[in-house]
Amino acid sequence: MSGDSEHSVYLERLKERIPHIISCRYVLAIMGCLGFVNVYAMRVNLSVALVAMTASNDTADNYTNAECPAETYNSTADQGEFDWDQNTRGQILSSFFYGYLITQIPGGWLGGIIGGKHLFGVGVLCTTIFTLLTPLAARAGVSYLIALRILEGLGEGVTFPAMHAMWAHWAPPIERSKLIAITYAGSQLGTVLSNPVSGWLCSTTFLGGWPSVFYIFGTLGLIWFVLWTALVHNTPAEHPRISPEELEYIEKSIGGKKGKAIIPPLLAMVKSPCLWVISISHFANNYGFYTMLTNLPAYMKNILGFDITKTGYLSAVPYMFNWLIIITGGLVADYLRFHRILSTTNTRKLFNTLGMTLPATFLVLTGYVGCNKPLAITCLIVAVACGGFSMSGFNVNHLDIAPKYAGVLMGFSNTIATIPGFVGPTIVGVLTENNETRKQWQIVFWICCGVYLLGFITYLIFGSGVEQEWAKESYNDPKTTEPLLQESEDEGRLPYEVPYLANDSAIQKNGIVPVQT
Repeated sequence: MSGDSEHSVYLERLKERIPHIISCRYVLAIMGCLGFVNVYAMRVNLSVALVAMTASNDTADNYTNAECPAETYNSTADQGEFDWDQNTRGQILSSFFYGYLITQIPGGWLGGIIGGKHLFGVGVLCTTIFTLLTPLAARAGVSYLIALRILEGLGEGVTFPAMHAMWAHWAPPIERSKLIAITYAGSQLGTVLSNPVSGWLCSTTFLGGWPSVFYIFGTLGLIWFVLWTALVHNTPAEHPRISPEELEYIEKSIGGKKGKAIIPPLLAMVKSPCLWVISISHFANNYGFYTMLTNLPAYMKNILGFDITKTGYLSAVPYMFNWLIIITGGLVADYLRFHRILSTTNTRKLFNTLGMTLPATFLVLTGYVGCNKPLAITCLIVAVACGGFSMSGFNVNHLDIAPKYAGVLMGFSNTIATIPGFVGPTIVGVLTENNETRKQWQIVFWICCGVYLLGFITYLIFGSGVEQEWAKESYNDPKTTEPLLQESEDEGRLPYEVPYLANDSAIQKNGIVPVQT
């Protein structure tokens, strides 16, 4: 039997073993998705609300209105409650990331020790409580608001590493890409939901206008937390409602019950070029993403002249397309790998290249289209949306190079990638304070372009999709065995863990047995 035929038959046998039932693992994926919808909605709603909260009395507003005439609208934004200049607004928006930076690596380690359910739930709950307190803190003083946002970041910093820790126990490798895509796509959906709803709420008098943004999303976060606590469990074995078929399927597909992960080889990790280029690309992607996430509403209002309500809706459009690219990009990437059209390494480099070079190009173009609003919006949509290609590039590469330590690696790279969260908005604030013009924003976009190109070049040279030698240590349970389908760059095989299939009579009849390690 030819290699291609064996590969095709093998894939068919894998599909036949997946039970077609409403499963607890998909409940986890949906609840995780909704959790990220909540945390991202609560993270970014301040970006929209801050426009309405702040009086528009900067000289820059008069200049931009002459350059790109503003639309006529009814809004309380110009009579905002707080007299904060652009630099102060930048400090407020960036303060969240000071806390977010601290808990990344501890979150990855704790998730592997105590499980991800309570860690993720408490992380979202902290964000929820501090969101509800935001109007009170803002009225108490800007220093109180900054302190509250730092605390909010501390709580939310554990969410991504905690979810990685949960999927280590729940995700059958053959379904890993799909389940993780469903879960993390919630971050984009949260942005899509938060921007227009926040803009609309700010334009009303409901619950005082802008404070309603925080009350509404905070309440939704509390409802989610109750459902998460009731429906989700750390491992399949702990779940009281899981079917015996699904429990057996998950545990056999991931190699049985795992022991706790041993202490990661930290020295080998920090000496690994593969990890550093992931981190550099993560930094570059987040620099552009966070710069636009926190400043796009202000750019649309103060440069392009859109009203506060339309700003919210238009700010959501790029993230809707970003979400679509994440989902479709993941499917295409897995197709290329499954059918051995490209190796894992080349697949990651292809998608990372698209996710870095396209946003860099279209952000720069945005600054040079003048007051052509349709063209400017199109460039912004393409720039933000194409960043979604990186999800199938560096953003899943942790699982390729060190699947056992993916949570810790995510914490490491996300720590570095959090730095743009406070550096980006601060740079925008410094460059545009009392001088918010297209010329200054061109500088902002060129800086983003340079950072994107750094991520693109380093990953293209040093990126890899092969499991690293330092990552091949076992768990501390000597009874645990995890045979893998080892990938080599020549064969392009997938590193999927399917030990139970080695004894599958249907597969043996076709002469196809997974490679044992």
